[in-house]
Amino acid sequence: MTTHWHIPKGVKIAFSTRQTGVSKAPYKSLNLGLHVGDVRADVLENRALISERLNLPSLPAWLDQIHSIKVVEADNQSLACADASYTRQKQQVCVVMTADCLPVLVCDKKGEQVAAIHAGWRGLCDGIIETTLNKFAAKRSDLIAYLGPAIGPEAFEVGEEVREMFMLLHPDTSAFFNSTESDGKFLADLQGLAKYRLQLAGVNQVYQSNVCTYKNEADYFSYRRDGITGRMASFIWLT
Repeated sequence: MTTHWHIPKGVKIAFSTRQTGVSKAPYKSLNLGLHVGDVRADVLENRALISERLNLPSLPAWLDQIHSIKVVEADNQSLACADASYTRQKQQVCVVMTADCLPVLVCDKKGEQVAAIHAGWRGLCDGIIETTLNKFAAKRSDLIAYLGPAIGPEAFEVGEEVREMFMLLHPDTSAFFNSTESDGKFLADLQGLAKYRLQLAGVNQVYQSNVCTYKNEADYFSYRRDGITGRMASFIWLT
């Protein structure tokens, strides 16, 4: 996925799938979320497995994600209620969990700071990306963003009220909503909306995955598709 992405020296990023873990159905198999009803011991074993596979330099700073615009400095010693974390410390791993929502990883071109953002439609609309960008010392034009696997524009159905919330802020975002045969329903392009907001904020170097979590059941968890399911994780850190 990332072979064509430019990643600055000193920055590492990674995205997990649902494959090669120990959780049983419906969380089969590499579920990394403790909050979804899975067996705690299995989730902790999955977290240990992914840490070993990715050769993570420290325990990730897991968050209690609440669909907010709260951003915290990454700290692997405590569990913060937030939807993004950032760090300037080498070997501190920022991480967010998703199962259709959009993971956004950000770094500066010098490789001096990184951040991980959980961007569901509500947090994206309310400004989780912009709030996180404000934590960077570098100029916006010196930042790079990476959009990971998320629900695609052919599967993410939302109500008219969601479209209106985005359009009240930026009328141009109407281009990222296509009407469906159901009255008052639209298909939303979550990645397109995030890229628009990033570029509006001054971040011009944006890379994105074209993977739809909803359609790819073999490799990805999807809350919209399955309801009770696991969570993937997206990681970024400085070496």
